[in-house]
Order: sequence, then structure tokens, then C-alpha cells
Amino acid sequence: MLLEGKKLVITGVVTDGSIAWHAARLAQEQGAEIVLTSFGRGMRLTERAAKRLPELADVLELDINDRSHMDAVVADLEKRWGVVDGALHAIAFAPQDALGGNFLNTPVESAITAFQTSAFSYKTLAAGLAPLMRAAGGGALVTLDFDNTQAWPIYDWMGVAKSALQSVNRYLARDLGVDKIRVNAVSAGPLSTIAAKSIPGFQTLEKAWLERSPIKWDSADPTPVAQMVVLLLSDWTAMTTGEVVHVDGGFHALAAGSRE
Repeated sequence: MLLEGKKLVITGVVTDGSIAWHAARLAQEQGAEIVLTSFGRGMRLTERAAKRLPELADVLELDINDRSHMDAVVADLEKRWGVVDGALHAIAFAPQDALGGNFLNTPVESAITAFQTSAFSYKTLAAGLAPLMRAAGGGALVTLDFDNTQAWPIYDWMGVAKSALQSVNRYLARDLGVDKIRVNAVSAGPLSTIAAKSIPGFQTLEKAWLERSPIKWDSADPTPVAQMVVLLLSDWTAMTTGEVVHVDGGFHALAAGSRE
């Protein structure tokens, strides 16, 4: 099994339809021991989703923008395992006035919130878990991305935040490589998760993928993305870091046109 004996932290599980939930499921099936994180009103949803995993997983409270939460999670993991082998960063948020075609009118406070929660949080998670990963002799961090080499309709400041996330990914790879900690991003095509459905006009992205991706894209199936997450968390990618790996049906490779 790819993750036999690995101890992993999985953030971002809300329901059993989320990418993070499917990554958690596959990680357990591949031999990993996991904990999930959530906070606030989302805790109840995450705990419910945790019961649908092959094995029940504990849910730790983590508001990534609250330093005391990160410290408490690290303390729990140190007592629980003493080491961490890897983590999935599946955390993103932008206020409604930072999305949906409102780019020129978005206040700076909303843009900052999008950046802090969706990009800077990757550094927060990495820095918090780094000592436990060093204790394990190395490990792997994976974040969920959406390719922003181009501007998209409706995505606005979340698009800017995702571009920043890719840069954070590279700088973390630079600074953590000496400790044998790999840092990679998975750039997924649009998936019909709860988070995605909160983006105004999300159907525009779905339609574009259906028309253009060389391999027919299924926005209802997070499994291919979760499989790549599991692969990057495994020792099979021991020399891969700083990468953005596309799992999008090949959409990113085409400049124009359609499958037909």
C-alpha cells in the first residue's frame, strides 16, 4: 500500500463529497492513519463526514487564521503521534464581494481575507507541522489549486489568491527541501463541491471544461484528484517538489477549441 504506516493531517473535509474527504478515504485505504481538521459550525459537518470514512477519524479544531488553534493542533499531534508524515492543505475562502465579476470594486479588506485564508494559510500549516515532519525524517505537503495562469470569469480575487498559493508552494519547496519535506500543488478542474457551488457563476467553468478538455471531464467525480493527492503524499514521489500537477482532463494544455 502506498501510505502504509503514514500519519497524515487532512484539512478541508466538509462533506463526503469534498475532494479532501475522498483524499482521506483513499489515504486510509492505502494504509495511512489520519486526523481531520475543522472549526466553528463546520465541526459538526466534518464529524458527520468522518463517520463515513472506512475508519472513524478524529477531528481537531483548526481555524487556520488563529495562531492559538495551530499551536493546539501541533501539541495534540506531538502527544498523539510524535511525528507527522504529511498533510493536505484544502483551505480556501473569499468573501462574496471578492467574487462573481466584482474585481474592480472589491475592497482591500476582502482581498486580504482571500489571500490570508487561501494562500498564506499554506505557510501557516507548513511552518506549524514542519518540526513534526522533521522528526519523521521528512514528509510531504500537498495543496489544492486551480490554475491561474490566465484570468477567469467570476473567479476574481480568489484567482489572485490561487496565483499567490502557487508562489507560496515554490518558496516552501525551497525552504523545506533541506529537511526532505516535499511541497506540491494539485491543480484540479472544476468539481461540484459545496465550496465550488458557493462561487457565483460556477457553471460557466463547468461548461468550459465539458467543451474543451481532451479527456472528458466529470465535475461530479473527485476521485482522480484525490488519487493524485495520495500519490504525492507517498514515497513514490520522493524527488518531486515545487510542482503544480494538473488533474483537469488536459484542459490547461489547450489554447482554444473543443473536444469535438
